[in-house]
Amino acid sequence: MIGAVLLLVAGCSKPAASNAHVPLGATSSDLPSVEPSTSSPAPSPAFSGPLFTPTATVTMNVKGFWSWAFYDHKTDRLYGSQPYPTSDTASMAKAWVAADWLRRQGEQNKQPSTTALTELSRMIRDSETTNTFKYHVQNGNLTSIKRMISTCGLTETKGTQNSWSLTQMSARDVARLAKCIGDGRAAGPKWTAWLLNEMRNVRGPGRFGPIEVLPADVQKTTAVKNGWLARDDGQWHIACMAVGDGWSLGIMAHYPSSLGKDYGAKTCREVTKQLLTQH
Repeated sequence: MIGAVLLLVAGCSKPAASNAHVPLGATSSDLPSVEPSTSSPAPSPAFSGPLFTPTATVTMNVKGFWSWAFYDHKTDRLYGSQPYPTSDTASMAKAWVAADWLRRQGEQNKQPSTTALTELSRMIRDSETTNTFKYHVQNGNLTSIKRMISTCGLTETKGTQNSWSLTQMSARDVARLAKCIGDGRAAGPKWTAWLLNEMRNVRGPGRFGPIEVLPADVQKTTAVKNGWLARDDGQWHIACMAVGDGWSLGIMAHYPSSLGKDYGAKTCREVTKQLLTQH
């Protein structure tokens, strides 16, 4: 299992209840290029101190469920909510769909077509759904989600046949997946830089949450993929994933649909803001 222990209580289920999560700690262009980028990701700028304080108390006064996890890659330590309940990923899972497909192309010494790269780029940058299921099926459908679990060392994740969107993940598994993408296990050595660049250029309605409250220079080097959907259960389902230089973050939430999408986006922003050393 990657990482160590996440400490204290996960999201809330009581309306408008104030909940403190107190971890103690433990161990480009609009269209993609045909060739993958070979340049190394630019490091985050130096700060006078650490960017995040993952042992900070995170307190929210929100309706519904919320949970978070912060992964310090340099120390291999996870922090955040406990226990480890799951929620569905919605569009966040598209990052894995793209990574799995690209890695397998590389393993077979195949060069993706310009059309395929354009479709994958739009799937990440614009969260276009049209072609996602096609690539998910090519990856093996539920087999692909099982491969994500084994490749990235996930412990709570469960897949659903014929759906990438309904994949259930804990916040700490989201943080682990983000690290898995960042360190190259997910997309492989040939396509990791390309995928991270696409995730750094997410735009439109999918660019919300952690990226909005990070310092401007850090935003440039942070890769994100979020999920958001008002489901038939009468709730908005929100999933936020971010990976930067030496860290990753996962935040999950669901709450009454009447509250709107930005209610959950604000939860992702506020959790991130409270973890930042420099507010």
